[in-house]
Amino acid sequence: MRDITLGQYFPTDSLIHRLDPRVKIISLIAYIVLVFCTFNYYALALMGASVFAIVLMTKVPLKMYLKSLKVIIVIVLITSILNLFYGTGEPIFQWWIIKVTWAGIHNAVFVCVRIVCLILLSSVLTFTTSPTDLTDALERLMKPLTVFHIKVHEIAMMMTIALRFVPTLLEETDKIMAAQKARGADMESGSLFSRIRAMVPVLVPLFVSAFRRAYELAVAMECRCYRGGDGRTRMKQLHMSKRDAVAIALGIVLIAGIVLLDVFMGHIL
Repeated sequence: MRDITLGQYFPTDSLIHRLDPRVKIISLIAYIVLVFCTFNYYALALMGASVFAIVLMTKVPLKMYLKSLKVIIVIVLITSILNLFYGTGEPIFQWWIIKVTWAGIHNAVFVCVRIVCLILLSSVLTFTTSPTDLTDALERLMKPLTVFHIKVHEIAMMMTIALRFVPTLLEETDKIMAAQKARGADMESGSLFSRIRAMVPVLVPLFVSAFRRAYELAVAMECRCYRGGDGRTRMKQLHMSKRDAVAIALGIVLIAGIVLLDVFMGHIL
């Protein structure tokens, strides 16, 4: 539980922290699309190098990113191993119905690197953007949806609150499990059904705590006269600066570089 870093904000002074949150959200979406548009090792290497450079520029300790990867490392390994057997061509290893080809190895490498890049880039957004800035940026980006009478502010607020309370609920879960273990509860031995039944004393107080926190948050918002986004003003206004323009230009150059590498260096997949 302590290794899950989703939704955590790490305050520090870096160039990535000072970027406009709208630029960071749009860049993340562009990078997600770009990750799945890499079809050879040259483009994949450029993508991986750019992600590693961004991670270093955030000035967030690398152990925080390693924690975010630790949670999904099992999923990455299982996905990569399964992709080993989904390749066409002459097999380099075959036993019964299990067949490993060069295409399968390429699939496994690309899937592994792509998932790692996605997790790192998502962590960069949450580590370098405060919940308030994230709410404002999401609301600004979704503002055109107000034409269809969609309550953009409420949607952005709910998304940010949900993201913000992920680490809080995980910490609460860890405390409840420690308290139950101190009372003699055994959650790590026995059959699968026994371990599932042992989780009931954890889930019940966790749900009670979650509803209590939601009620307290609602009361606090009502006491501050919160009535949604209509007529609401902000103490801090979002403004684009020169560094945001430079970040956008560098992103366009990176996209162009990966596309050119895919076109002129050929496709492996």
